[in-house]
Amino acid sequence: MERLERIRRVIAKDDVRAISRRYFIANGFDGTLTSIGVVVGAYLSGIGDGMTAIMIGLGAAVGLGTSGVWSVWEIERAEALVEQERIEQAMLTELEDTRLQRENRAAQIVHATASATGPILAIVLVLAPLALEGVVFTMFQAVLASILVGIAILATFGIYLASISRQRWYVAAVRMGIAGIVVAALNVVLPG
Repeated sequence: MERLERIRRVIAKDDVRAISRRYFIANGFDGTLTSIGVVVGAYLSGIGDGMTAIMIGLGAAVGLGTSGVWSVWEIERAEALVEQERIEQAMLTELEDTRLQRENRAAQIVHATASATGPILAIVLVLAPLALEGVVFTMFQAVLASILVGIAILATFGIYLASISRQRWYVAAVRMGIAGIVVAALNVVLPG
């Protein structure tokens, strides 16, 4: 219970929310573009059923999710140790097993969770139309629907970022959504 309260207290901090938001969106962006690439690549490779493409995409989700947790855990751990050392030198005391250290650990958990959740959620959403292949969609239609879902996710990220930075939401949505179109087009044009 104490750990949950500590995490709740840490999430209330603006700087923790800002960093976690960056990790979630950056890695969600990566997951979205990766899954669009996987879906288009699977189709162009001759994979004719949605479930096979989903399994490939879930492999990407595992890789990006693990990368998100692991890399952010190590990054935030290193940053917390640097901050702790700086404070210890200024205070001329050790800060092992203090509130600062425990809250830094809680922030690591929050950041790593956000970092992993972004790509996993994005990939699962982009892959979802492939589950309807053979039931509602042909494989080609499922691929197009997946691309559209990916573009919608990217546009949503743009709208959200515009809302917190007071930009024009439609410009940010288009700017982010174009990335999905570019990835799909590059997969069609480039050999491989």
